[in-house]
Amino acid sequence: MSQLNKADWQAKALDLNIEGRAFINGEYVDAVGGGTFACHSPIDGRLLATVASCDGADAQIAVANARAAFNSGAWSRCAPAERKAVLKRFADLLEAHAEELALLDTLDMGKPISDALAVDVAGSADAIRWSAEAIDKIYDEVAPTSADQLGLVTREPVGVVAAIVPWNFPLMMASWKLGPALATGNSVILKPSERSPLSAIRIAQLACEAGLPKGVLNVLPGYGHTVGEALALHMDVDTIVFTGSTKIAKQLLVYSGQSNMKRVWLEAGGKSPNIVFADAPDLHAAAEAAAAAIAFNQGEVCTAGSRLLVEKSIKAQFLPLVVEAIKGWKAGNPLDPQTNVGALVDARQLEQVVSYVEAGKAAGATVVTGGTRVLEETGGTYFEPTVFDGVDNAMKIAQEEIFGPVLCVIEFETPEQAVALANDTPYGLAAALWTRDLSKAHQTARGLRAGSVWVNMYDGGDMTAPFGGFKQSGNGRDKSLHAFDKYTEIKATWIKL
Repeated sequence: MSQLNKADWQAKALDLNIEGRAFINGEYVDAVGGGTFACHSPIDGRLLATVASCDGADAQIAVANARAAFNSGAWSRCAPAERKAVLKRFADLLEAHAEELALLDTLDMGKPISDALAVDVAGSADAIRWSAEAIDKIYDEVAPTSADQLGLVTREPVGVVAAIVPWNFPLMMASWKLGPALATGNSVILKPSERSPLSAIRIAQLACEAGLPKGVLNVLPGYGHTVGEALALHMDVDTIVFTGSTKIAKQLLVYSGQSNMKRVWLEAGGKSPNIVFADAPDLHAAAEAAAAAIAFNQGEVCTAGSRLLVEKSIKAQFLPLVVEAIKGWKAGNPLDPQTNVGALVDARQLEQVVSYVEAGKAAGATVVTGGTRVLEETGGTYFEPTVFDGVDNAMKIAQEEIFGPVLCVIEFETPEQAVALANDTPYGLAAALWTRDLSKAHQTARGLRAGSVWVNMYDGGDMTAPFGGFKQSGNGRDKSLHAFDKYTEIKATWIKL
């Protein structure tokens, strides 16, 4: 862990050389049309960089280069062990540039620098390295046939992959896609969010430095309705992988149908329930976890535990524990290593969080702590972690993804009611439950319609466990060996002997 203090990070921020151009075919280039957009820091509003605003013309060039690189076989037909070596060097370079990359994400989207280092950069290097290590350990199959037949089942890279990633974990979400996509031999066009594009732009050069051939990884910053749409409609893009809102996820499915029926793999929104039963083994631990589940990363987390379902018999005892725990999460300057709640990504997100808080009040829910913007004098976009009590699951704040540090407390009386409330949402990304009863844990977990279920903890798992959702939280899985299914085609070859 870095020993730098706030003054050290502020000095580094002033000295940071920020690249804002697109990366196509192994070099940084301006957008074809010359378009740019301003990238401001949510910490204090200052201008960080002027970033290339790519559009359809840039997408055409990037796709053409990605396809040429794929067809050349320079990467797609490399031995898996060779791809592994390059990607391991890439992971090493992410670690070697950890402070720079962490600083880019902190300045760009407002997350605490300590989290950017320990979670985002470390997790990104781990994701790339894990996929690299896995690729030469995934075997093809031989079908069970008669003696005069030979049936082979082989995996082949799908081709050109467009990866559209969100602004809340810019580096880590990119790495979850790049690891298996590159390891399986594809060419990738990475489209970062226009709200936090800087780390994605930077790592493209590091990938080439690690030995990735030109054209295999391209990065196109810009807006969803311009370059994102162009990639999604492109007839020579074979697969779209996406993390972001459910609204955009649905639109990508439409674009697939309007173009070449490209595969579309989606990780979308969430409204995750965190269920605390009266027989939870440690109410203090559950309260601390509930606070962290909504305050970490300013609540800008798709799996945020935004609905806290509490058994009625313990609510009077448990809610004060949660309120006390959440007071330990205080908004502050993200460049201070002691800060655990940073700034919301921009003014638009701040306005959205404020509007939901007002909607909750209007619906009759009660703010028991938080509920206001703070540190406005800094020029940044800070909002204090907030807890609503008296929430009905039908309320807007309980049904819609706020993507901010706003917790809704909902009471229940029976396990069956808890499961029904938990599942009463369009989403199904994650859920948690707290109980010392093993049978109840299994039965509740089985009843929850969610891609990840955590028992007596929140947000568990590592690269060995798949991540993704049910219902309108998407399809497909990131992480684990299951992620490789998104980036490969299965071919059956039948031979008469």
